[in-house]
Amino acid sequence: MFRTKRSGLVRRLWRSRAPVEGDGETDRGTHGSGGCCMGKATKVAKSNAGSEAELKALTHSVLKKIKEKQLEVLLQAVESKGGVRSPCLLLPSKVDAKVGQQSYSLPMLLYKVFRWPDLRHSSELKRLSCCESYGKVNPELVCCNPHHMSRLCELESPPPPYSRYPMDYLKPPDSPGSGPSSSDTGGTTYSAPVGLSDSLALQDSERGYWCVVAYWEEKTRVGRLYSVQEPSLDIFYDLPQGNGFCLGQLCSDNKSQLVQMVRSKIGYGIQLTREPDGVWVYNRSCYPIFIKSATLDNPDSRTLLVHKVFPGFSIKAFDYDKANSLQRPNDHEFTQQPRTGFTVQISFVKGWGQCYTRQFISSCPCWLEVIFNTR
Repeated sequence: MFRTKRSGLVRRLWRSRAPVEGDGETDRGTHGSGGCCMGKATKVAKSNAGSEAELKALTHSVLKKIKEKQLEVLLQAVESKGGVRSPCLLLPSKVDAKVGQQSYSLPMLLYKVFRWPDLRHSSELKRLSCCESYGKVNPELVCCNPHHMSRLCELESPPPPYSRYPMDYLKPPDSPGSGPSSSDTGGTTYSAPVGLSDSLALQDSERGYWCVVAYWEEKTRVGRLYSVQEPSLDIFYDLPQGNGFCLGQLCSDNKSQLVQMVRSKIGYGIQLTREPDGVWVYNRSCYPIFIKSATLDNPDSRTLLVHKVFPGFSIKAFDYDKANSLQRPNDHEFTQQPRTGFTVQISFVKGWGQCYTRQFISSCPCWLEVIFNTR
């Protein structure tokens, strides 16, 4: 009976492995093996029958050596695609597995099988701050939960000329005409705020909140400013398990079919995390997100890029050290605004800029402003 249950868990895990392009199972919305930022998605050729059989045999052999409770943890993480909070899967980090001529550590094997088939090296990965192994160097036991990891988003340098996009001049959210400038949007309409007023939310930011978040649908802001004090925040539309900023609970009067379609695709959304080196954004959804931030680009540039981030990838959206160096008295576009600090813009599903039909973020169906308190 013991072996039957273990074998059943192993079979279910193998069926839940990350699809490889060309095997007929790839969900084009997941981009599990995609590229990141300004690059295009990387195509992973379907493995030949021999290597596939070898990988299956090796994976089964490795999984059968793992304790039954640990298999259940792994299965929960894999089948929910990270939507359910699962504990760490602590396993020996020194165990190697070999597929053909290629050797992989045990964590790398599980990451390749269940998240990213095109993964080549551990340097391409970033551990999420929720993980017990976060910040630890060479521990004997390391977390192998594939959904406690993210793929690092590498920025191209220099970027292609067509991707350049002029920087918006952002105003404090509680000032008249705040949000996208009228010259960019043709006017901005605010929906009635719910809960704390904008001014109270900004006062909270001065009392320890490191950022506030505003949710927009096209030119209309929906709901109140959401003040963030905890080091990590989930922003989502529909998450099986978790707390945070639930966009699905906001009352929106927007009847646009495009807005409703994009809203339904936000799904698990993003995770916003304040870490020692800056603020990271992890794309938990099944569709790309698009980000613009002053600290993502060359400090000498007078324009900003809109960066595309595929599902499963993380990007350091805000760097405090770079932000401080950008506060130059004679550079009004980069100078810190009173009370609000810098703003990062994030659009779900739809991009904007010169290489898209939408020139301004206020034309995007669903998007966020993250306003950092740099004091």
